[in-house]
Amino acid sequence: MPSPSILLSVVIPVYNEGAGVLDVLRAVEPPLRACAPSHEILFVDDGSQDDTWAFIRQVCDDRTGVRGIRLTRNFGKEAALWAGLAQARGQAVLVMDGDLQHPPALIPRMIELWQQTGVEVVEAIKMDRGNEKLLHRLGARAFYTLMNRLSGFGLERSSDFKLLDRRAVDQLLRLEERNLFFRGLVAWMGFERLQIPFSVPERAQGRSKWSFPKLAAFFTRSITSFSTLPLQLITLAGLLFLVFALVLGTKVFVQWWMGQAVEGFTTVILLLEIIGSLLMLSLGVIGLYLARIYEEVKRRPRSVIRETLPRSPSLPAASEAAPTDAAGLP
Repeated sequence: MPSPSILLSVVIPVYNEGAGVLDVLRAVEPPLRACAPSHEILFVDDGSQDDTWAFIRQVCDDRTGVRGIRLTRNFGKEAALWAGLAQARGQAVLVMDGDLQHPPALIPRMIELWQQTGVEVVEAIKMDRGNEKLLHRLGARAFYTLMNRLSGFGLERSSDFKLLDRRAVDQLLRLEERNLFFRGLVAWMGFERLQIPFSVPERAQGRSKWSFPKLAAFFTRSITSFSTLPLQLITLAGLLFLVFALVLGTKVFVQWWMGQAVEGFTTVILLLEIIGSLLMLSLGVIGLYLARIYEEVKRRPRSVIRETLPRSPSLPAASEAAPTDAAGLP
């Protein structure tokens, strides 16, 4: 069991979870009381449109050690997670989802491994994805396979259910990029990691907030944030078409020289369509990277905090918070 003087922070981003906040709290508190007597729970409301903030306010009034952070709008899960990390004060920070698909029963084991081994990251990996739609399952497999090929990080079964040592949290907060991919950045830092397998349970209530457009945007943002290989593939495609053009041009010239030139209207049209499609695709890929650069150079905060519920005076700060900007974020 951790020393009573060690503070553990739990960061839980939520979006339109409503009464699910109470379910999460009831499930998380018993293992925390048993294995981490000194703890704080931070709910980060990512611009919910329902009564989620009202429930967070209620639990903050009823319980000590529970804090709430409310963002001005829906900035996305990654930005909400970073807002929670910036406000967390513990020597270790546990990150989990607010839909109870990250089993709270694993919390004692994660804390135990962190205490015994001193590793910077203890993460739960998915043995199976539970009752997930086939399309989402295939999409996730394709995404992580591609991420592994492009970035070299094995993320196939990874999840956001992680316990981070204060050293890892501080390093994450020092990263200045605005296009965030939590799982990838944790792997990129290179800290020693221990893994615990788990099976994804059913959602406690409601359904996933990840629509296809959001998943597609997350996919492109993650890929372009961790690899420039798509740009290199454009160069490779250009070289292949150059070789093809030289061969075809030589053939046409030889036929003309020998007086055997034939009309090639169909060939010309097909070549124009192929080359035009390649150019448009290439411009689209370049545009994705230009958009990422545009977002980074503006230096806007990752999110804006509307309201922060009072800290519990009974919990001492474990360490000084990372320097923040006017929006309360690093």
